[in-house]
Amino acid sequence: MKTLKQGETVPDFTSKDEQGREISLSDYKGKKIIVFFYPKASTPGCTNEACNLRDNYKVLQDQGYELLGVSADSEKRQTNFKKKYNFPFPLLADEDKSVINAFGVWGPKKFMGREYDGIHRKTFLIDENGVVERVIDKVKTKDHAAQILE
Repeated sequence: MKTLKQGETVPDFTSKDEQGREISLSDYKGKKIIVFFYPKASTPGCTNEACNLRDNYKVLQDQGYELLGVSADSEKRQTNFKKKYNFPFPLLADEDKSVINAFGVWGPKKFMGREYDGIHRKTFLIDENGVVERVIDKVKTKDHAAQILE
C-alpha cells in the first residue's frame, strides 16, 4: 500500500457520487479540499466521523475547505447514508476503487485477529493546486473536524 504523502500531487480522478454525477479532482481546482476515506457507510465509526464533519461543515467552509467523502459502497448505499444523516457534501461511490487506489488507502487490515484487505480510514487535506498539505492517519471519528483544524 503506497499512500499519498504530504507534498505529493494527487492524480486527477473521476468517480460517481451518490446521485450518479461524475466528480473529478479538477472540479476543485483553485479550492482547498478535504477528502476523507471511510470503510463502510452507515457503520458506527463511519457515521460518527461523517456526522462530526457535517456538524462542523460551516466552520470547515469558513476555513476555505470543500469536503468529499469516499468509500467503495454503491450509489444506493451512499444515497441512503447521505439522506439519513443529511450530509451537505458529496459521497463518492468508488466501487471500482480507482480513487481509493489513487490515494493508496486500500490494503491489509486486522480486526479481531482476522486479516483482510480493506479501506484504511484516512483523511487528506489538499491545497488549491492539488498537492497534499497533510494526511491524517489516526482519525478520531467523534472529533475529526477538530483534528483537521489543529
